[in-house]
Amino acid sequence: MPNRNPWKTLEQSIVYENAWLRVREDKVLRPDGEPGLYGVVEIRPSVGVLAVDERNEVALVGQWRYVSQRYTWEIPRGGSHPNDPDMLAAAQRELREEAGIEAANWRALAALDVGNGVTTDVHHLYLATDLRLVKAEPDPEEQIVTRFVPFEEAITMALNGGIREVCSVTALLMYERLLRA
Repeated sequence: MPNRNPWKTLEQSIVYENAWLRVREDKVLRPDGEPGLYGVVEIRPSVGVLAVDERNEVALVGQWRYVSQRYTWEIPRGGSHPNDPDMLAAAQRELREEAGIEAANWRALAALDVGNGVTTDVHHLYLATDLRLVKAEPDPEEQIVTRFVPFEEAITMALNGGIREVCSVTALLMYERLLRA
């Protein structure tokens, strides 16, 4: 399996930027040696938290997602901030802000490339247990509902399309594997 980069970057330019992402256009020489353009969406690393309570119920957050134009159920997730000391701190902040939950026990599950043909986003997944409820503090643009569902129901939702967000599905299936081990 080749481990050598067959692409050559000739020039990079930023074509759009906001507080959450930056779009870069690269002039390249493709693997076939021909010139081309490659668009890259640069996103700070993001986090997702599978919060499981003592009854083996999973915290899910529901909200209208503008991009997909539908209401979704998923695990609490969000982007890291430049001032987050690390991804665990970002995960703790997102769980508290979005779902109103703090956890005493944390376990890293995975770091996943999300859309690695287009974006730099690496999504860090965590398992949070020994939960306690606190006041949620969602961002102004978020209208989030939090509910706990039995773990098996969450797995069913992931398998039948009730949960479609890829990092949420992955976290649920990873936890299922941990329970079986």
